[in-house]
Amino acid sequence: MILFPAIDLKEGRCVRLKRGLMDQATIFNEDPAAQARSFQNAGFKWLHCVDLDGAFSGRSANSGAIRAIRAAIDLPIQLGGGIRNMAAIEGWLAAGITRVILGTVALTNPALVKEAAKAFPGKIIVGADARGGKVVTEGWANVSELAPADLGRKFEDAGVAAILFTDVDGDGLLQGMNVAATAALARAVRIPVIASGGVGGIEDIAALLAAREPNIAGVVIGRALYDGRIDVRAALDMVNDV
Repeated sequence: MILFPAIDLKEGRCVRLKRGLMDQATIFNEDPAAQARSFQNAGFKWLHCVDLDGAFSGRSANSGAIRAIRAAIDLPIQLGGGIRNMAAIEGWLAAGITRVILGTVALTNPALVKEAAKAFPGKIIVGADARGGKVVTEGWANVSELAPADLGRKFEDAGVAAILFTDVDGDGLLQGMNVAATAALARAVRIPVIASGGVGGIEDIAALLAAREPNIAGVVIGRALYDGRIDVRAALDMVNDV
């Protein structure tokens, strides 16, 4: 299982939201590149990055900060937020981003996701952000009638690298992961699942491992890292020992 430290960008700064609400943002670092270097130095093997402004506006809004992060570290980066056309996908992959996360367009334009996955095998992640068990789009502002598993099944034969499942109800609250929902999704689809939302401590990582679902490929960790609630070395050792 891969541990993905998260950098969420709002107006060029590292922030964390609560339940996906932009007016509930806490600034943790004014220098995203420095934050990325600290994660690399701590021993993480990947970085998860989200352009929050882009997710709401529908186009990349923190390009300068993202490029600075890319230049600052050697880690592979997965990036989401406002990537909604082929030109944006191609542009970010050409800029050195390893994988792009397609959330809103996975619901509104699934043909684009399939086209991108065919053109860039292993480079496309489908974002399945859920509130109340239903997929949300447009920066978590709009709630659909589709369950994450239903969304994931649409892309099982498309060649996408993973499904990023975010439990928006618990995101940024440090109250524990929705392990049951994550495991259920992992059982329901053949695509690897990356969990996100609500990690409050190392016990949440242990709970994901205890679910013994081989299709759970990783977990994104945000506020718990910034608040110092997780011993990074112990967490990395835990997943490496499995």
